[in-house]
Amino acid sequence: MNILLIEDESRVADFVRRGLAAEGWIVDHAADGETGLELAQHGSYDVIVLDLMLPGIQGQDVCRKLRARGYKEPILMLSALDTAEEKVGGLKIGADDYLAKPFDFEEFVMRIEALHRRATRYVSKAGETTLRVGQIVFDRRSMQVTVGESVVELSKKERDLLVLFMSNLGRVLSRERILNSVWGVNVDPMTNVVDVYVGRVRRKIGKEGDRIVTLRNVGYRMS
Repeated sequence: MNILLIEDESRVADFVRRGLAAEGWIVDHAADGETGLELAQHGSYDVIVLDLMLPGIQGQDVCRKLRARGYKEPILMLSALDTAEEKVGGLKIGADDYLAKPFDFEEFVMRIEALHRRATRYVSKAGETTLRVGQIVFDRRSMQVTVGESVVELSKKERDLLVLFMSNLGRVLSRERILNSVWGVNVDPMTNVVDVYVGRVRRKIGKEGDRIVTLRNVGYRMS
Protein backbone atom coordinates (compact mmCIF):
# COMPACT_ATOMS: atom_id res chain seq x y z
CA MET A 1 0.00 0.00 0.00
CA ASN A 2 0.95 3.63 -0.49
CA ILE A 3 0.33 5.71 2.63
CA LEU A 4 0.40 9.48 3.07
CA LEU A 5 1.16 10.45 6.66
CA ILE A 6 0.35 14.07 7.56
CA GLU A 7 1.75 14.57 11.07
CA ASP A 8 3.71 17.46 12.57
CA GLU A 9 5.09 15.77 15.71
CA SER A 10 8.50 14.60 14.49
CA ARG A 11 9.03 11.74 16.97
CA VAL A 12 5.56 10.32 16.40
CA ALA A 13 5.90 10.74 12.65
CA ASP A 14 9.29 9.01 12.57
CA PHE A 15 8.06 6.12 14.72
CA VAL A 16 4.92 5.63 12.61
CA ARG A 17 6.76 6.02 9.32
CA ARG A 18 9.35 3.38 10.23
CA GLY A 19 6.70 1.03 11.55
CA LEU A 20 4.56 1.28 8.43
CA ALA A 21 7.58 0.98 6.16
CA ALA A 22 8.47 -2.23 7.98
CA GLU A 23 5.04 -3.55 6.98
CA GLY A 24 6.27 -3.28 3.42
CA TRP A 25 4.25 -0.14 2.68
CA ILE A 26 5.48 2.99 0.92
CA VAL A 27 5.08 6.02 3.20
CA ASP A 28 5.26 9.69 2.21
CA HIS A 29 5.35 12.17 5.09
CA ALA A 30 4.17 15.77 5.28
CA ALA A 31 4.77 17.86 8.42
CA ASP A 32 2.09 20.48 7.72
CA GLY A 33 -1.35 20.71 6.18
CA GLU A 34 -0.39 22.65 3.08
CA THR A 35 2.29 20.15 2.05
CA GLY A 36 -0.01 17.25 2.85
CA LEU A 37 -2.80 18.72 0.73
CA GLU A 38 -0.47 19.17 -2.23
CA LEU A 39 0.93 15.62 -1.95
CA ALA A 40 -2.58 14.16 -1.70
CA GLN A 41 -3.72 16.01 -4.80
CA HIS A 42 -0.74 15.05 -6.93
CA GLY A 43 0.11 11.61 -5.57
CA SER A 44 -1.58 8.22 -5.59
CA TYR A 45 -2.34 6.86 -2.09
CA ASP A 46 -4.39 3.97 -0.76
CA VAL A 47 -4.93 5.59 2.66
CA ILE A 48 -4.22 9.04 4.13
CA VAL A 49 -3.36 9.24 7.84
CA LEU A 50 -4.20 12.80 8.86
CA ASP A 51 -3.41 14.49 12.17
CA LEU A 52 -6.09 16.91 13.38
CA MET A 53 -3.80 19.59 14.84
CA LEU A 54 -1.36 20.85 12.21
CA PRO A 55 0.58 24.04 11.59
CA GLY A 56 -0.85 26.19 8.83
CA ILE A 57 -3.89 24.45 7.38
CA GLN A 58 -5.57 22.37 10.10
CA GLY A 59 -6.39 18.70 9.57
CA GLN A 60 -10.13 19.39 9.40
CA ASP A 61 -9.61 21.87 6.57
CA VAL A 62 -7.31 19.48 4.70
CA CYS A 63 -10.03 16.83 4.90
CA ARG A 64 -12.78 19.26 3.82
CA LYS A 65 -10.76 20.54 0.87
CA LEU A 66 -9.92 17.02 -0.33
CA ARG A 67 -13.53 15.86 -0.18
CA ALA A 68 -14.75 19.06 -1.82
CA ARG A 69 -12.37 18.37 -4.71
CA GLY A 70 -13.70 14.85 -5.14
CA TYR A 71 -10.95 12.89 -3.35
CA LYS A 72 -12.30 9.34 -2.84
CA GLU A 73 -9.56 7.44 -0.98
CA PRO A 74 -9.92 6.56 2.75
CA ILE A 75 -8.80 9.08 5.38
CA LEU A 76 -7.89 8.02 8.92
CA MET A 77 -7.89 11.02 11.26
CA LEU A 78 -5.60 11.14 14.31
CA SER A 79 -6.15 13.41 17.30
CA ALA A 80 -5.24 13.87 20.95
CA LEU A 81 -8.89 14.85 21.45
CA ASP A 82 -10.99 11.81 22.36
CA THR A 83 -14.48 13.19 22.90
CA ALA A 84 -17.53 11.85 21.10
CA GLU A 85 -18.11 15.31 19.62
CA GLU A 86 -14.63 15.40 18.09
CA LYS A 87 -15.05 11.92 16.61
CA VAL A 88 -18.46 12.71 15.15
CA GLY A 89 -17.14 16.03 13.84
CA GLY A 90 -14.22 14.32 12.12
CA LEU A 91 -16.49 11.79 10.45
CA LYS A 92 -18.95 14.49 9.38
CA ILE A 93 -16.32 16.43 7.46
CA GLY A 94 -15.31 13.36 5.46
CA ALA A 95 -12.92 11.20 7.50
CA ASP A 96 -13.55 7.45 7.20
CA ASP A 97 -12.20 6.60 10.63
CA TYR A 98 -10.95 8.39 13.77
CA LEU A 99 -8.24 7.23 16.16
CA ALA A 100 -7.27 8.99 19.39
CA LYS A 101 -3.67 9.50 20.50
CA PRO A 102 -1.89 7.77 22.10
CA PHE A 103 -2.93 4.75 20.07
CA ASP A 104 -2.02 1.08 19.96
CA PHE A 105 0.16 0.53 16.90
CA GLU A 106 -1.34 -2.91 16.22
CA GLU A 107 -4.82 -1.39 16.17
CA PHE A 108 -3.52 1.46 14.00
CA VAL A 109 -2.21 -1.00 11.38
CA MET A 110 -5.41 -3.06 11.53
CA ARG A 111 -7.53 0.04 10.97
CA ILE A 112 -5.48 1.04 7.93
CA GLU A 113 -5.85 -2.48 6.54
CA ALA A 114 -9.61 -2.43 7.26
CA LEU A 115 -10.02 0.87 5.42
CA HIS A 116 -8.12 -0.52 2.45
CA ARG A 117 -10.21 -3.72 2.43
CA ARG A 118 -13.38 -1.69 2.58
CA ALA A 119 -12.24 0.51 -0.27
CA THR A 120 -11.34 -2.53 -2.38
CA ARG A 121 -14.42 -4.53 -1.27
CA TYR A 122 -12.30 -7.33 0.22
CA VAL A 123 -13.65 -9.33 3.15
CA SER A 124 -11.36 -11.50 5.28
CA LYS A 125 -12.23 -14.69 7.13
CA ALA A 126 -13.04 -14.68 10.84
CA GLY A 127 -10.20 -15.65 13.18
CA GLU A 128 -9.97 -18.89 15.14
CA THR A 129 -9.77 -19.30 18.91
CA THR A 130 -6.61 -21.42 18.63
CA LEU A 131 -3.35 -20.36 17.02
CA ARG A 132 -1.02 -23.10 15.72
CA VAL A 133 2.45 -22.76 14.28
CA GLY A 134 4.39 -26.01 13.99
CA GLN A 135 4.33 -27.61 17.45
CA ILE A 136 3.36 -24.33 19.14
CA VAL A 137 -0.28 -23.96 20.16
CA PHE A 138 -1.89 -20.95 21.86
CA ASP A 139 -5.40 -21.36 23.25
CA ARG A 140 -7.09 -17.96 23.46
CA ARG A 141 -9.65 -19.22 25.96
CA SER A 142 -7.22 -20.63 28.53
CA MET A 143 -4.40 -18.24 27.55
CA GLN A 144 -2.09 -21.26 27.63
CA VAL A 145 0.87 -21.99 25.37
CA THR A 146 1.97 -25.54 24.67
CA VAL A 147 4.78 -26.95 22.58
CA GLY A 148 4.05 -30.55 21.67
CA GLU A 149 2.72 -32.11 24.87
CA SER A 150 4.41 -29.63 27.22
CA VAL A 151 2.92 -26.49 28.75
CA VAL A 152 5.31 -23.55 28.41
CA GLU A 153 5.43 -21.10 31.31
CA LEU A 154 5.65 -17.58 29.92
CA SER A 155 5.31 -14.17 31.52
CA LYS A 156 2.52 -11.95 30.17
CA LYS A 157 4.94 -9.94 28.01
CA GLU A 158 6.60 -13.11 26.69
CA ARG A 159 3.20 -14.61 25.84
CA ASP A 160 2.01 -11.41 24.20
CA LEU A 161 5.20 -11.31 22.12
CA LEU A 162 4.84 -14.93 21.00
CA VAL A 163 1.16 -14.48 20.13
CA LEU A 164 2.03 -11.37 18.13
CA PHE A 165 4.49 -13.42 16.06
CA MET A 166 2.03 -16.29 15.64
CA SER A 167 -0.75 -13.92 14.56
CA ASN A 168 1.51 -12.41 11.90
CA LEU A 169 3.08 -15.54 10.48
CA GLY A 170 5.47 -14.78 7.64
CA ARG A 171 5.17 -11.03 8.12
CA VAL A 172 8.11 -8.84 9.10
CA LEU A 173 7.45 -7.09 12.41
CA SER A 174 9.49 -3.97 13.09
CA ARG A 175 10.76 -3.23 16.58
CA GLU A 176 8.47 -0.18 16.54
CA ARG A 177 5.39 -2.31 16.01
CA ILE A 178 6.51 -4.85 18.61
CA LEU A 179 7.20 -2.12 21.17
CA ASN A 180 3.77 -0.59 20.69
CA SER A 181 1.84 -3.86 20.53
CA VAL A 182 3.47 -5.50 23.56
CA TRP A 183 4.65 -2.57 25.69
CA GLY A 184 2.31 0.19 24.53
CA VAL A 185 5.21 2.47 23.62
CA ASN A 186 4.72 4.99 20.80
CA VAL A 187 8.34 6.13 20.60
CA ASP A 188 11.55 4.13 20.59
CA PRO A 189 12.91 4.01 24.19
CA MET A 190 16.40 3.39 22.76
CA THR A 191 16.84 0.10 24.62
CA ASN A 192 17.25 -3.53 23.53
CA VAL A 193 14.17 -4.73 25.45
CA VAL A 194 12.67 -6.32 22.31
CA ASP A 195 15.83 -8.32 21.58
CA VAL A 196 16.04 -9.49 25.20
CA TYR A 197 12.45 -10.75 25.23
CA VAL A 198 12.74 -12.40 21.83
CA GLY A 199 15.76 -14.29 23.20
CA ARG A 200 13.76 -15.42 26.25
CA VAL A 201 10.86 -16.66 24.12
CA ARG A 202 13.19 -18.54 21.79
CA ARG A 203 14.82 -20.35 24.71
CA LYS A 204 11.52 -21.27 26.36
CA ILE A 205 9.95 -22.79 23.23
CA GLY A 206 13.07 -24.81 22.43
CA LYS A 207 13.71 -25.88 18.84
CA GLU A 208 10.54 -24.09 17.72
CA GLY A 209 12.36 -20.86 18.60
CA ASP A 210 14.31 -21.21 15.37
CA ARG A 211 11.12 -20.14 13.59
CA ILE A 212 11.66 -16.58 14.87
CA VAL A 213 14.17 -15.11 12.44
CA THR A 214 16.11 -11.89 13.03
CA LEU A 215 16.24 -9.49 10.09
CA ARG A 216 19.11 -7.14 10.77
CA ASN A 217 18.14 -3.46 11.01
CA VAL A 218 14.55 -4.37 10.16
CA GLY A 219 12.94 -6.54 12.85
CA TYR A 220 11.75 -10.13 13.19
CA ARG A 221 9.68 -12.67 11.29
CA MET A 222 8.18 -15.99 12.38
CA SER A 223 8.34 -18.64 9.67
